[in-house]
Amino acid sequence: MKKITYSKQSISDQDIRAVIQVMKGDFLTQGPKVLAFEKKFASYIGSKYAVSVSNGTAALHLSAIALGVNKNSKVITSPITFTATANSIHYCDGKIEFCDIDPETLCLDIEMVKNKLKASPKGTYQGIIPVNFAGYPLDLQEYRGLADKYGLWILEDSCHSPGGFFTDSNGINQKCGNGNFADLAIFSFHPVKHIACGEGGMITTNSKFYYDKLLMLRSHSINRNSNAKQGWFYDIENLGYNYRMPDILCALGISQLDLANNKLEKRRLIASRYISAFKNTSIKVPFSNNHKGHAYHLFVIEIENRLELYDFLRKNNIFCQVHYIPLHTSKYYIKKYGKKVFPCAENYYSKCLSLPMYPGLKFEEQEYVIEKILSFYDFVNIFLIILLFD
Repeated sequence: MKKITYSKQSISDQDIRAVIQVMKGDFLTQGPKVLAFEKKFASYIGSKYAVSVSNGTAALHLSAIALGVNKNSKVITSPITFTATANSIHYCDGKIEFCDIDPETLCLDIEMVKNKLKASPKGTYQGIIPVNFAGYPLDLQEYRGLADKYGLWILEDSCHSPGGFFTDSNGINQKCGNGNFADLAIFSFHPVKHIACGEGGMITTNSKFYYDKLLMLRSHSINRNSNAKQGWFYDIENLGYNYRMPDILCALGISQLDLANNKLEKRRLIASRYISAFKNTSIKVPFSNNHKGHAYHLFVIEIENRLELYDFLRKNNIFCQVHYIPLHTSKYYIKKYGKKVFPCAENYYSKCLSLPMYPGLKFEEQEYVIEKILSFYDFVNIFLIILLFD
C-alpha cells in the first residue's frame, strides 16, 4: 500500500483552470476575485460579511485588534488548539486564561468557563475564544448567553468547522461562523483544511462596524478618498498590516467552494465507517451525540499504547498525527504563566491519535487503515493473555 497521510489536499482540474485564468488576466492581487470569494464564502457560511486575509493566524490577529485586545485584556480559550489561537492575544499584549476541555467533545468545557467567571469580579475577563476542535460544532447560543451576562465578546475559531452546524433552542441549524452568536469568526485555507487554497484565511461577521474596521486593518489602514482632487491621494488613519489574500488564491477558493458540501459529506461518510469499525472495541471514537453537523476536519481516536500504535502504523505506511500538545505545557506558556494543570486536556493528549481523514481517501485505503489498527490490538490482547497465564 502506498503512503497514506492523516490529511491531504484535493485539487481538481476545475481548480487548476480557475487559477490559470487569473494568471492570464490583469490582476494577480487586489483584483475582483477577492470580493467575489468573500461574497461566495459569506453565502456558504450564512454571514453578512466576510474579509479574506493571508492566513488563519492573520485572521486571529486582526480579529484581536478589531475587538480591542490590549495589555489589560484577559481572554479565555482552550489549551487544545493550534498555537495561533492563543498567540493572537499575545500579539496585542493581552493575557490568555486557559480553561480545561470537556473530555467528551474535546472542546472548551462551558461549565468550567462558567465557574471561572463566577469566581472572578465582573470585568476580569474581556472575551472568549471557543474552538470547534476537530470539527465539533459548539453550541454558540449558550456561549452568547454567557458572554452577554458577563460583558464579553466572542471570537469563534472555526478553522476546523466550515460547513458544520449546531441546532439552536428553536430547532434551527446554525452554521459555524455565521455571525448570529459570535462577534467574529475565523477560518483557515491551509492545504489540510476543508477549503484548500495553499494559504489564506477569512473573518466572518454580521457587524458592519467590524467589517469596515477589518478591511482597513488588512491593507495598511490606507484610506483612498474618491472625492480627493488628486487621483493619487490616500491617507493612513491607523497602524495597519499587509494581510491581503491574492486573487490567485481567491480564485482557487471560489472553485473549492463549488464542491465544499460534497467533500464535507465524504468526510462524514469516512467518519461513519471508522465509528462502525471500532464499535465494541476499546478504541474511543469522537463524540458526536448523534450530531449531523460535525464537520470532521480530524478523526481523533483515544487509545492506550498510543506510541506503539503510531510506530506500528508508520511501519505499515500509515502516517497519523497528534493534535495537539496542550499549549499550557509548552516552554513559552510556562515562561509566561508558570506551570498549570488541566487534567482532561493532559489525559486526552496522552491517548489521542488523528487517523487519515480527507475527501480523497479511498475506500480500500480506509479499510487498510482499519485492518491494521484492529490487527495491532488483536496482537496486544493476545500478548496480554499470554502474560496473564504465563
